[in-house]
Amino acid sequence: MDETTKPVVAALAKGVRRAMPIVLGYVPIGFAYGVLAGKSGISDANTLLMSLIVFAGSSQFIAVGLFASGTGPAAVILTTFVVNLRHMLMAASLAPFLSGWKKRHLAWFSYELTDETFALHSASAATLSECRLEALSLNMTAQASWVAGTLLGIVASGLIGDVKPLGLDYALAAMFIGLLVGQCENRVRVITAILSGGIATLLYLAGWHQFHIIVATVAGATLGLMVEQWIKR
Repeated sequence: MDETTKPVVAALAKGVRRAMPIVLGYVPIGFAYGVLAGKSGISDANTLLMSLIVFAGSSQFIAVGLFASGTGPAAVILTTFVVNLRHMLMAASLAPFLSGWKKRHLAWFSYELTDETFALHSASAATLSECRLEALSLNMTAQASWVAGTLLGIVASGLIGDVKPLGLDYALAAMFIGLLVGQCENRVRVITAILSGGIATLLYLAGWHQFHIIVATVAGATLGLMVEQWIKR
């Protein structure tokens, strides 16, 4: 390996390593999605295409449920669009750190950005402009694991009656908890996490199932900033 390729390989490998916590969550959740999609009558090809093209876990599960209930395509598209509105906030948050990227890299990065990869990128946002290959490698590894889980689910769809007893639905929550713990490095972040989680829970219980995440994100970030300013006084 020559000196010009070593940094490239190192950056790609680092992205893969950083994605491992996400991989551990995505494979079982992707597996559950593949099984549920098959049970809902969605063809294997369309099940796989959703993971390749849509690549949004919550939207894919919602779409499967809507298709299974006979909902029309327009309603499915509108519902999944509303569910994914939070991606506008995530993109806006990272945009200042990606100003030096080429458009094709921005497009690829945005396409594979998820809640989980956003959490990791946010933790090292200041270095994103210099770590393009690492960031793209992280995203690609995450999607590859989701697609792999989907394929396994498609294969196992005819063998498994119900995935709920397997507890696979908890894998996503467990992964988020792990990512959150890694970022709670000071009082401000701990307080912000508690406030955001509390707001999201209250809104969900109040029936705001479509907007509880995006509202809690904005409110939690605002309150976190206020707490930080108060502590610095």
